[in-house]
Amino acid sequence: MPVNRVPLTLTAKDFKSDQEVRWCPGCGDYSILAAMQRFMPELGIPRERIVFISGIGCSSRFPYYMNTYGMHSIHGRAPAIATGLSVSRPDLSVWVVTGDGDALSIGGNHLIHALRRNVNLKILLFNNRIYGLTKGQYSPTSELGKITKSTPAGSADAPFNPLSLALGAEATFVARTIDSDTRHLQSVLRRAAEHKGSAFVEIYQNCNIFNDGAFELLKDPSTRDDHLIRLEQGQPVTFGPDGGFSVVHPEGSFGLKVQPGGPAIVHDATVDDPAYAFALTRLSGSDLSTTPIGVFRDVARPTYDDLIRKQLTDAQATATGTPDEMLADLLNTADTWTIRP
Repeated sequence: MPVNRVPLTLTAKDFKSDQEVRWCPGCGDYSILAAMQRFMPELGIPRERIVFISGIGCSSRFPYYMNTYGMHSIHGRAPAIATGLSVSRPDLSVWVVTGDGDALSIGGNHLIHALRRNVNLKILLFNNRIYGLTKGQYSPTSELGKITKSTPAGSADAPFNPLSLALGAEATFVARTIDSDTRHLQSVLRRAAEHKGSAFVEIYQNCNIFNDGAFELLKDPSTRDDHLIRLEQGQPVTFGPDGGFSVVHPEGSFGLKVQPGGPAIVHDATVDDPAYAFALTRLSGSDLSTTPIGVFRDVARPTYDDLIRKQLTDAQATATGTPDEMLADLLNTADTWTIRP
């Protein structure tokens, strides 16, 4: 049963819950929440057919503030719980809201397995490069040398690149956007919602208490055009105030690089081989000097949900006997034995 899309007259107000929004004043989560509430009516899906599932962290308060079904679940386990819901309830639109600590530390395995299976989920990773809820420890995306309460001499860990990780797990939809760029954020959410399968969206999000200004280079109008690479389907990948820099594929190289002038590569998120999208993700280092945003990959592959349901349908079509008899046969097959007195 597909997700039910019908003509509705819902507005952003319909998606605002009666709960007091309790994030720190100035937190980037407010911008993401407002963008989501404004975007949701476009889906044409009744609120009772939408579910937000989160783990633990500042971002994980999200389900309280959406007037839909939701679940504030276990640290790092939101993708696993959402997988069960998506497989058993194909009539639902299931969204996972997580953070860089929740998803990439304790939840790392749950995330990569949901992506490799291509479960029909929309996973939003709020990346502020810090642990906010537990008061400012370094996270799996904190840059090398980051001084925090838990790394007073500077972090000795090489940080994850979340998009590279997702592509390594064969995610079929991978994108990045920024909390303060509402128009771009909503366009990426729209593309993610249209995708059938796992859609992974990294959202650069400011924590003004414990890591303020982490992405200011990409937000400040005086610097952002020098460093933001906006990926647009079918368009040359150029950037700079006058498009003076290009992303190119140097002859004899396995990857991509930035150089003045051209000719620039033409962006195509539908390239089936993930190597192209992976090379794009490697342009963005911890210094953010050349940071692509937009949709990196958008390809089709059978979903885990459909494959599992087909197995059930095939099994039912060939089943014989009563349900009790079939259960008994199942329990007594393969390596079973009987203990006699």
